[in-house]
Amino acid sequence: MTARILTTRAAAVACGTLLALSPLTAQAATPAQAEPTLAAKGATLVDGTSGNTIFGKDADTVRPMASTAKIMAASVVLDTKDVDLERQIPVQQEYRDYVTEHGSSTADLQTGDKMTVRQLLYAALLPSGADAAYALADTFGTGATRAERTTSFISKMNTKADELHLPYTGFTSFDGGGSDSSTPTELAKLAQYAMKNDTFRTIVKSKQYKGDAPAANGRTRTYTWINTNQLLGSYDGVIGIKTGTTTAAGDCLVFAATRGDKTLIGTVLNSADRFTDAAKMLDYGFGSSTAKSMKLRTLPAGAQRD
Repeated sequence: MTARILTTRAAAVACGTLLALSPLTAQAATPAQAEPTLAAKGATLVDGTSGNTIFGKDADTVRPMASTAKIMAASVVLDTKDVDLERQIPVQQEYRDYVTEHGSSTADLQTGDKMTVRQLLYAALLPSGADAAYALADTFGTGATRAERTTSFISKMNTKADELHLPYTGFTSFDGGGSDSSTPTELAKLAQYAMKNDTFRTIVKSKQYKGDAPAANGRTRTYTWINTNQLLGSYDGVIGIKTGTTTAAGDCLVFAATRGDKTLIGTVLNSADRFTDAAKMLDYGFGSSTAKSMKLRTLPAGAQRD
């Protein structure tokens, strides 16, 4: 990342700079109904094909993004040349220690178990496992030490942001637990890019994953992960994509839904009611009234909340 971009990002985070509207945020024709009233401090809804903005609320203000940063982490992995999704990665104790130290959400990966890259992507995106994100960063970063590899991976996340022309999106961690920040507009653009990948799309639309892995004791361990995105299975047409929550960021959500030939992608940052906010925005985009009767999918006891 260039010094100029670093300075720009830092300044934007410090003062909550309102950015000039980009081509992505050029206003498209909106449905003939009242704009939704949201609890979120920042939000946007865009056409999933054209990227044109349908609705926005402080959509170009930089805010913390929490675990929605894992969208970029997954994209870096999936964009790796000749990536082998069935490559097995041994779980290190350090990945579990990271979760304990930071109080992060976890996929409860067990030390010594061997997880495929594909499984680690499910583990990072469904239960929002910081342990899985750490394993991916340690595997796909470069360097002689774990610290060097994770630093390298975070650098790749920032390089990808530059390539996607997201100048106000910056990463300091591989899991969203740092001072990672973006705008609703730029997160929607990132989501639009990520959803072009078949593997990513398949993962984030899954309400649950269940699979086996070789265990450290020579047996087989079965992992079950529940998607923290409760909009899935609650609002007709939702196909993803990622939650995020930290004290600084509040409750965040990047979401997508398809009805007929129309796909909408949206972002909600720092909301007291993120799923209802998302449903209201989707209703506005689709010209429907689903939010009024929506009942959220209940997460089972013990499932991660993010």
